[in-house]
Amino acid sequence: MTPSYNEKEILALLQQEQTQKEAFSKIVAQYSEQLYWQIRRMVLSHEDANDLLQNTFIKAWTNIDYFRGEAKLSTWLYRIALNECLTFLNKQRASSLVSIDEPEADVVTKLEGDPYFSGDEAQLLLQKALLTLPEKQRLVFNLKYYQEMKYEEMSNILGTSVGALKASYHHAVKKIEYFLKDSF
Repeated sequence: MTPSYNEKEILALLQQEQTQKEAFSKIVAQYSEQLYWQIRRMVLSHEDANDLLQNTFIKAWTNIDYFRGEAKLSTWLYRIALNECLTFLNKQRASSLVSIDEPEADVVTKLEGDPYFSGDEAQLLLQKALLTLPEKQRLVFNLKYYQEMKYEEMSNILGTSVGALKASYHHAVKKIEYFLKDSF
């Protein structure tokens, strides 16, 4: 996070038409990287993640007047990004011609051929394990493991109870452990 970023000041600048663009530029600078990686962990492809990040900020900009500051700006942006990811994944699944038995196969092939993926074999194996998880468990795992997000904040973003999120994370970890054990 940039040291000059102050959310209260940014929100005040957003309220005034003449400073709205400047404030939004600061928001983009502040949240682009962390949103990119959150999206990337869901869709895996660099190009798709970039497109969805751009869509996230476009939606945020066009709806900025509806943001009331009841939640943190980051929570609002994560929710928009999450909805973009889920819409994208649902469209991708609906139009996919891969086997119904192995819908992950197409995504793994895409990941292995992605010139922007620089992960080693262990990272690739973890990504394959994540693809075996249901979307909700994958999302919760990504937010907790990679973003180190607290369950309370996830609860605000996802509209799910803290207990349910803890259970989802626990199940995700167990499934990943089993996947990794079976891979060796």
